[in-house]
Amino acid sequence: MRPLRTGPLTVETVTVPIRDLPQRLEGCRIVQLSDFHYDGQRLSSGLLQQAIDRVNELAPDLIALTGDYVTRDPAPIVDLVTYLSQLKSRFGTVAVLGNHDNVTKKGRKTILQSLQQAGICALWNEIAYPLGEELPVVGLADFWSREFHPAPLLDSLSPTQPRLVLSHNPDTAEPLAAWRVDLQLSGHTHGGQVVLPGIGPVSALIQSLQLSVLPKLPFDLPYLKRKRKRSKIVRHWEWVSGLHAVGQNQLYVNRGLGSYAPGRLGCPPEVTVVELVSE
Repeated sequence: MRPLRTGPLTVETVTVPIRDLPQRLEGCRIVQLSDFHYDGQRLSSGLLQQAIDRVNELAPDLIALTGDYVTRDPAPIVDLVTYLSQLKSRFGTVAVLGNHDNVTKKGRKTILQSLQQAGICALWNEIAYPLGEELPVVGLADFWSREFHPAPLLDSLSPTQPRLVLSHNPDTAEPLAAWRVDLQLSGHTHGGQVVLPGIGPVSALIQSLQLSVLPKLPFDLPYLKRKRKRSKIVRHWEWVSGLHAVGQNQLYVNRGLGSYAPGRLGCPPEVTVVELVSE
């Protein structure tokens, strides 16, 4: 497979107001990476190292990884964590898994263990407190798994307590609107990968037209596999990337680092810097 066109790595910076944010966390910076798909084809080692070096230059307080470390075979996670172990931040790294990390339970276990062995706090329906008791980090199971059960976790927190939620698929923002979610960090969409000026993501356009048969192309358009239900990939293309209000909650969707064929156009790979401020 030839190298995919990706475009230059970009750093997106966003300021997010958090109600009841502890004073000591004013200006706290969280850096997010997502959708690596590290399998020798969809993310070059050069771009991966560039992203890690950039993250470390930013000197974040916390690093958040939001899933899809591999594509199908879990074996590349062994090499990937040698890169991820280079990440440096004040309070460490937290992570959740994506749908590609959960192809089999054995593969999921391998990925979780590899991340943990690299010093990364990998969560699957768990709560962690890297920023202290006042701002818990809720890490959810992947939306498409049978284990996506946010209620026990979110119901265990006081409604007056701010919280961050890591959830790979941004569609989860819809059911999560039933709870307080001060900031949800997601990935999964790759930003649409092919984005046309004035039109938007090509994948969203095709899905909105509800085409029954895709044209014969030498490749599948990102997230529109001919052999899959196209609506299953993501419903809310309006949340394809960037910061969004979902009811009273806030959602940020990272464009990711990895790419599917035919590559990225108008949608470069992303490192996200989120600065928390008092509302």
